[in-house]
Amino acid sequence: MVFTNRQHAAARLAEALAAYKGRNPLILAIPRGAVAMGQYLAHELGGELDVVLVRKLRAPFNPEFALGSIDESGWTYVADYAESAGGTPAYLEREKQDQLDILRARRAQYTPLRPPIDPAGRIVIVVDDGLATGATMIAALHGLRQRKPARLVCAVPVAPADTLEKIRPCADEVICLSTPEFFRAVGQFYADFPQVEDYEVIEILREAGSGEG
Repeated sequence: MVFTNRQHAAARLAEALAAYKGRNPLILAIPRGAVAMGQYLAHELGGELDVVLVRKLRAPFNPEFALGSIDESGWTYVADYAESAGGTPAYLEREKQDQLDILRARRAQYTPLRPPIDPAGRIVIVVDDGLATGATMIAALHGLRQRKPARLVCAVPVAPADTLEKIRPCADEVICLSTPEFFRAVGQFYADFPQVEDYEVIEILREAGSGEG
């Protein structure tokens, strides 16, 4: 399945998530690509929008390759292959601190006038525009589970089947529209997949916070 763009993928996800419509779900988008998708879902399902901030831990010689991930609390997921890909304990400690600094700066930038919305007792739907290794989603779900949501849902348009198997123990429900056999990168499953900039995320969250979204 190839999606026209992120809006098309969000519309399809809204259909798959229809059971949560009118139940005031908290839609938590993983920046930056999923934030506009989260805005659409919050509108369609009658929920609230916020971001869940996680960062991948980058391989030393290939920053696009994830050795694991870290959330705002500092909880870290490290993949079993990390050390063989250059992720020595000393390297990972430096990388964790670098990414934690970025997360703190991002939170201050994205929602400067309010704390993150509390997920306790809420239906929480975590959305991304697709999963590759699943590292960032694992960190997001793990961090949120500690904050006691009533139900924790992972919703993505596309992911490899083996990645979904890693995700399932972390969520109460996993919704994925497409699990292609040959998977290289998330972008290959979108006809239009532009880079999303920080100013776009800030504007969407400002609208959500003011009730304009």
